[in-house]
Amino acid sequence: ATKSCTGRRRTIQQAVTKHPYFLQTCVAPLHHRLALSTHASIDNDDTEQIYDDGLDQLTDLSLATQNRIRSMKARHDEVLRLLHEGGDPTSLGKEMSTLREMSAYCEKVAEINAERLSLQELLEETEASGDEDSKDMIDEIKDELEQLKVQLQPLSQRMHKSLIPVLNPDDVEDLTSSDVVIDIRAGTGGDEACLFAAEIMAGYEAIAKSGGDGGKSWDLEILSCSTTDLGGVKEASLAVSSRGGGDGGGYGYESFDVSSDDTPEDEDMAQKLLQQLGPYGFFQYESGVHRVQRVPVNDNKLQTSAVAVGVLPAIPEGALGNALPPTELKIDVMRASGAGGQHVNTTESAVRITHIPTGIMAYMQEERSQHKNKSKAMRLVAARVHSLRKQQALQERSNARSSLMGGGDRSERVRTYNFPQDRITDHRCKVSVQGVQSWLSDGSMVGKFAPHLYQMERDDRTAALEEELDDSGKNGKKRRKK
Repeated sequence: ATKSCTGRRRTIQQAVTKHPYFLQTCVAPLHHRLALSTHASIDNDDTEQIYDDGLDQLTDLSLATQNRIRSMKARHDEVLRLLHEGGDPTSLGKEMSTLREMSAYCEKVAEINAERLSLQELLEETEASGDEDSKDMIDEIKDELEQLKVQLQPLSQRMHKSLIPVLNPDDVEDLTSSDVVIDIRAGTGGDEACLFAAEIMAGYEAIAKSGGDGGKSWDLEILSCSTTDLGGVKEASLAVSSRGGGDGGGYGYESFDVSSDDTPEDEDMAQKLLQQLGPYGFFQYESGVHRVQRVPVNDNKLQTSAVAVGVLPAIPEGALGNALPPTELKIDVMRASGAGGQHVNTTESAVRITHIPTGIMAYMQEERSQHKNKSKAMRLVAARVHSLRKQQALQERSNARSSLMGGGDRSERVRTYNFPQDRITDHRCKVSVQGVQSWLSDGSMVGKFAPHLYQMERDDRTAALEEELDDSGKNGKKRRKK
């Protein structure tokens, strides 16, 4: 009773570390202990599996989610074993990068749980002794137990975030590494729609040249552009390519230090996300109909116009042959039309490539060289075909599940630029910003809305996973009853 608080705390720590349970569970390698428990069958038809990994203490995680985390930990240990046995370092290393953070969290939780159990047993032994002088010791042990509960709460939140990364693992390679082709086409609104298409195109060019807010070096190429006499754009195609892609950084899994209680602010997380993205990932959510409301310079009435934007992951030139077999292509050459002098009308420099199975077509006459026009048309067709296949695979994967994000095609209204109210509103994430011209002129609206949209897509996957886990849990219970 005469000991200081610091002295009592030190005495408790020494008692805990010498306690048999702590020696048995913490001195031994934690990952080995976890592997033994997580490799056990989670869905046992005969008996309920009991775990001592501490995940049951994370009460805000459902039982199904806890079991999913155990499966990830078990897979991490299995991948680690395969790597040690000489497995393929490329594929296994990539999988390991998606599991490493969750494994570290599991080990931290197991360590805290082992200390909790040791303290609990020490508390029971101290209370059973009936020694009046042990009252202060009992109070200190209870305080230590409460502190361990506090340490588990942020770990629970981080494990949930790590379970559902911001970037979809099915698309992470495209999002972080793929170049992009952006199709811009004026819709309803006549000349006003063409003028707005030119403004959107200029904004995309500006943000692409600055590396998409991430300080990277991106190259911009105008594949084709059809303009009007007033300086508007009827339709255009841009290609944005990176020099090395995004920064990677864990494929959208938040890289927290498991020993730290600090979490980044929302703005820091948004910037971190943008730095991971390659050109396609950065522009992905620009796809759809962009609506503008403003008074044209030659009118005094408010007019609504629209511009359709398509964002397509580009196919590397080295992979074009595999993506588009020559037997699936129809290539026509012809004389170019329009302004350009005598050369335009005397040489067959224009190229039209049609992908026969899908009917997708690209026409190119921007260059004087037929070879260059063919190369550009091939890239454009390949991007459009790849995008179509990607959408079809996504529809099959989602099983017609309604999505928070919508379809993401050109017919879907995604954003409104209201000039009289000086406001831009994204209709998917329900976020609005003031200052239309400033956001539009330098293309910074792309980086402003993208993090919100990625978070919405993540929420959609979280809901789907919870539904899937709940269904699997119910099916497991039915089997056990039978």
